[in-house]
Amino acid sequence: MADPELLPPPQSAPPAPTPRPNTIFRGPNGIRAGWRVLIFVAIACALVLVTSVGLRLFVPGARTGFQVSAITPLGLVMIEAPLLFFTAVPALFMAWIERRKFGAYGLPLRFALGKDFWIGTAVGFLAISGCLLAIFALYGFHLTGLAIHGSTILPATAAWGATFILVGLAEEFSFRGYLQYTLTTGIGFWPSAFFLSALFGLAHAGNPGESKVGLLSVLLFGLLFCLILRRTGNLWWAVGFHAGWDWGQTFFYGVPDSGLAAYHNLFGSAFSGPQWLTGGSVGPEASVLTPITLLIVAILVTRLYRENRYQTSDVRPQTSAAAQV
Repeated sequence: MADPELLPPPQSAPPAPTPRPNTIFRGPNGIRAGWRVLIFVAIACALVLVTSVGLRLFVPGARTGFQVSAITPLGLVMIEAPLLFFTAVPALFMAWIERRKFGAYGLPLRFALGKDFWIGTAVGFLAISGCLLAIFALYGFHLTGLAIHGSTILPATAAWGATFILVGLAEEFSFRGYLQYTLTTGIGFWPSAFFLSALFGLAHAGNPGESKVGLLSVLLFGLLFCLILRRTGNLWWAVGFHAGWDWGQTFFYGVPDSGLAAYHNLFGSAFSGPQWLTGGSVGPEASVLTPITLLIVAILVTRLYRENRYQTSDVRPQTSAAAQV
């Protein structure tokens, strides 16, 4: 046996690190949620400013803002692509700062255009179809025939499909991605959802032809998307629903959206009857049947997805590979 006097002395456990004191800027798990939101917004505003100045300096005559009189794929891309860029890039920076995966903010790439997306797309298209069918049954809507023919149909279908996927990605991530995640860690999920859904409605207030009833529907859409996020755990189902509804409304049925008509829509259509039924010049989103449709979808979602799968954590992981997806 070894001589006890020759054995190395037992090693004591290292002392636990002293936690940093809480301050107005830092909580027990790092930078407080409110300050993280402000940093995110500051980065986004800086990107907008740099891009705007760069366009004015290097692209003479470039316009950084415009209004449209009709909905076209190119026109929507010019609006929605910058929106996605100016929110996704700051979120990548914040993922690095917070040492989180970018996918934690609602768009994990491993689920991109997967089953949830296509289920959402199908439900979105069926939802707008059901809404218009109800208006038709009450003698307020009918199709007038094909609006495009021949070789135009396939390119228009593809262009509008890709465009509305971009619209779904841009608007869902902007209002229910990083901001929803971070505010949830600070004030809870539903207070954040109501606040961001109100901003979602205000963002549509500048649409030509929009109405107060239409804006109320936009608010309800926002709350439905938040419910979908909470039950499915990510934004892909909501992105699909958003794309399916808009594609069906604008391209397939060719009905107005916020008072704007589509370019190269598949079917022509006509409304007749009271504004509460048809939505008037705004389109079906201002119809009383749209909130009813959204309520039915909300009930369906709660029945299909009975558990809340949306998870947030203010505890930062120890690894530094924050921007991995």
